[in-house]
Amino acid sequence: MELFDLSGKTALVTGSSSGLGASFAKVLSKAGARVVLAARRLDRLEALAGEIEKEGGQAVAVQMDVTDPASVEAAFKTIDERCGGPADIIVNNSGIARDNWFVKMSEEDWRAVMDTNLDGVWRVAKHGANALMEAGKPGSIVNIASITAFRPSQTISAYAASKAAVNHLTHVMALEAARYGIRVNAIAPGYFKTDINDEFLDSELGEKMRKRVPMRRYGNYEELAGPLLLLASDAGSYMTGSTITVDGGHLVSAL
Repeated sequence: MELFDLSGKTALVTGSSSGLGASFAKVLSKAGARVVLAARRLDRLEALAGEIEKEGGQAVAVQMDVTDPASVEAAFKTIDERCGGPADIIVNNSGIARDNWFVKMSEEDWRAVMDTNLDGVWRVAKHGANALMEAGKPGSIVNIASITAFRPSQTISAYAASKAAVNHLTHVMALEAARYGIRVNAIAPGYFKTDINDEFLDSELGEKMRKRVPMRRYGNYEELAGPLLLLASDAGSYMTGSTITVDGGHLVSAL
């Protein structure tokens, strides 16, 4: 279990004010990392930081809008000042969705999804990797992709395209960063209830989808803990450019 120990590490989690991001932060904290909680809603981050500290962990709340270059740059400066150096682990979790048929989707909705899901991942990874390289430290970047990157589903063209791009961007980042000791991998979750999709998953269509998942259920947050710790820790020290699918067999379901 020592391979999974993150004691002495600092882990940044974007989009950690709720949902999967908050869960990721708690998992990393329990593994020993000091967690940096980053999102736009500072009040929620501070509340989560309080929860983590009550359980004996260390947490720092930092306001960050991944779509705003100035906000991201300021956040990384704050991390360096408050943590005494760069984040060793970066979990690129921020994401949004705008559902519509591609022929009806507005320019604004398309751009909003790309700005957060793709540009934001690149922007945070860029700043995080540069900070690690300047400090001469190794590190791990974990991008959150999606199974929608690999198989089509109607009305989510922007979301699916952004996640497919994140998956391939992960490969390129891994190739370029490997020589600096920085690993870049991705997790592609199947369907887990989040603020983005809970309404759909509770609908009649969502119930039909659940029945098509070989395990006949949606995922629980804790079922992402193992893959996250593998990629974030020394247990995955020879892994880079990989995408781990966690979907109950959804991608291999029969057509």
